[in-house]
Amino acid sequence: MIVPWPAGGATDLTLRVLNEEAEPFLGQRIVVVNRPGAAGTLVAPLLKSADPDGYTIGQIPITVYRYALMHRVPWDPVNDLTPILQVSGTTFGLLVPADSPWKSLADLINWARENPGQLLMGSTGIGTTPHLAMEEILLENNISYGHIPYKGTTEQMLAIASGQLMAGVNSTGFAPWVDQHKIRLLAIFSAERSARWPQVPTLRELGYERSVYTSPWGLGAPHGTPPAIVQLLHNAFHKAIFSPNHKAALARYDQDINYLDTAAYQLAINETVKHEKALLARMKLLAVPLS
Repeated sequence: MIVPWPAGGATDLTLRVLNEEAEPFLGQRIVVVNRPGAAGTLVAPLLKSADPDGYTIGQIPITVYRYALMHRVPWDPVNDLTPILQVSGTTFGLLVPADSPWKSLADLINWARENPGQLLMGSTGIGTTPHLAMEEILLENNISYGHIPYKGTTEQMLAIASGQLMAGVNSTGFAPWVDQHKIRLLAIFSAERSARWPQVPTLRELGYERSVYTSPWGLGAPHGTPPAIVQLLHNAFHKAIFSPNHKAALARYDQDINYLDTAAYQLAINETVKHEKALLARMKLLAVPLS
């Protein structure tokens, strides 16, 4: 299994547990090969060049599909990869300093309308899920703002907690900061409220029906992998996903099971690509096709 992230990270660790749970159903050992870099996209060319025999699979982050929309790359994730199943996703939140006068998203939006161009918001990089999630809300409200990309979660959280940054969007790396009351969580981008922060509304509740961002990820194989082999892999990992050990591993990193079978996962990918293509075009981040 190709894991496009460093060894020892949350995704790597939870995948290793998932593999251990799937091995009895496959009747053989699963070897993890870490290939970090390029925002988690190196799995795509590696799977494209692998034999479609079911013996090489990979973790497919949503960035694989987004990166191909933003850059000219010699691979097409929609046509070069075969989905197996969707596994999980991440909780993203809208964050402000603990002493911010904004107690709700409405407070932030109203202030930004009254002070055009003065809102400073941060994300973990241009074109990342936090950036797109934030941009969609502000575009819908015709709000101009300054976007400050950060290299990582810690750097961004320090900027918010210290008041250098008015607001930001990030994944659950923000949890300790919120729990220590250094940062306030105004809303989350999940479909449902979080069990950890049940008092915090979702963006969907607040009227932003499309603002559900969980950066879902799944497992995939090379294009051309026989349907019978894809089904065999699906069945093994489906059982493994719902094992107590795997659920506990996800919970340690505030992640939930977000299972979709092969057909539903393919439909979700198609819808995501369509939605993000339109959003990236509005943001002027869509790669211009070669003529």
